[in-house]
Amino acid sequence: MKIEADSNDTTEHPHDDKPRPYSCTVCDKRFTKSSTLVTHSRIHSGERPYKCLLCNKAFSRSGGLSKHMRVHTGDKPYECSVCKKSFSQSSYLQTHERHVHTNTRPYDCYFCGKQFKSSRELKYHVYIHTGAKPYPCRHCSDCFTRLSQLKTHLLKSHSEGTWFTCHICQKKFSRSASLRAHVLRHEGVKPYVCSDCPKRFCTAFELRKHFTAHSDYKRFRCGLCGIYVKRRQTVVSHFKRCSRKLLFVNVVA
Repeated sequence: MKIEADSNDTTEHPHDDKPRPYSCTVCDKRFTKSSTLVTHSRIHSGERPYKCLLCNKAFSRSGGLSKHMRVHTGDKPYECSVCKKSFSQSSYLQTHERHVHTNTRPYDCYFCGKQFKSSRELKYHVYIHTGAKPYPCRHCSDCFTRLSQLKTHLLKSHSEGTWFTCHICQKKFSRSASLRAHVLRHEGVKPYVCSDCPKRFCTAFELRKHFTAHSDYKRFRCGLCGIYVKRRQTVVSHFKRCSRKLLFVNVVA
């Protein structure tokens, strides 16, 4: 199913020669149409004239309201061509395709060489090496590297929040996503399909692990010497040997 990309009237084309007579008085950004300037000016004024009649959430552009309405209608017009999973926004589809159906991992960890598909994943991973725990518990002294870990802690230790319970076996989960993946196992549903063989999986994580069986793709890189290896355990042991060798060289020198 072909879906046209969402239009964005405020997108500029810096390399074209169109006249731009309409200038923002706040940031001097220029536009070809007065209507585009009006929309842009709401960034500075904070005006949000497009309001949802169901939940009163407001938006600066009509396109933002149209996207939001899919939350209430359940409309998911963007379909993955590989596994047929549908999404309410084109950006969600793009993220899904990058995370589930490709092995592109442009973000490298300097400490251990592990590669990630998004800067957000890399940021959370680096916390493991730096020891940073930016999510503190309001009830005790515990801190966590991820918001999801804090929410789980609040549920288990302080009874704050809502448990998600499986209607089949009554098992409880702290996240709705975990419950959805669990229910798929009861139902035998495996929506994640390998593009290289007939195998199917319940979760995207299981599919990503399976990808290594078909490829010699080396996703882990040593941050010291730059060598790439296929498995995490290999790069961890290599990194230790490499760091000891580098330390020895520096001491001798």
